[in-house]
Amino acid sequence: MSIDKEIVKDFVSESKTLIEDMIDLLEGIEGDFSQVQKLADYGNGVDRIMGGAKSLAMSAPQDHAVHLISDYTALCKAVGYKASQIKDNENLFDVCVATLLDGSETLDILLDRIDEPLSALKASIPQAFIDRLRWVSGKFSDDVAASVGTGKAAQEDPGKQKLKQNEIDDLLRKLGL
Repeated sequence: MSIDKEIVKDFVSESKTLIEDMIDLLEGIEGDFSQVQKLADYGNGVDRIMGGAKSLAMSAPQDHAVHLISDYTALCKAVGYKASQIKDNENLFDVCVATLLDGSETLDILLDRIDEPLSALKASIPQAFIDRLRWVSGKFSDDVAASVGTGKAAQEDPGKQKLKQNEIDDLLRKLGL
């Protein structure tokens, strides 16, 4: 199984553009709890990166970085969407925005190093970020949606849109963190 280097290059380029937009969004709402719902826009951006990584992963060897990036973005997406639903907790909002800023900057680094061995990439994810991510994800109950569903399927089974804490923990374990 081999992955086309030109497609990876295009994926990295598009993802970096999305990350710039996501960081701009986060910096624009930082400290302004009235804009909490804009975190869903962050979730949409990181979801696009996740979708590209998942598509690439289908033709990549198991030890390729796109697998790590796919799982990593799934975590950022879940936190972004869940945080967009925060009610009456400005401090949690502030922590989530800061965590997502750190996460986006780390994602940018992971993309820069996409050709490096998976073990090196895993080691480059700061433990402080992982600890904060675990703490933040634990602050949301399992009934808070981890994605934004607007289609018929989401209305018929809203439970499909939820990412439970054990699933977040499984993603962290899968990342080796």
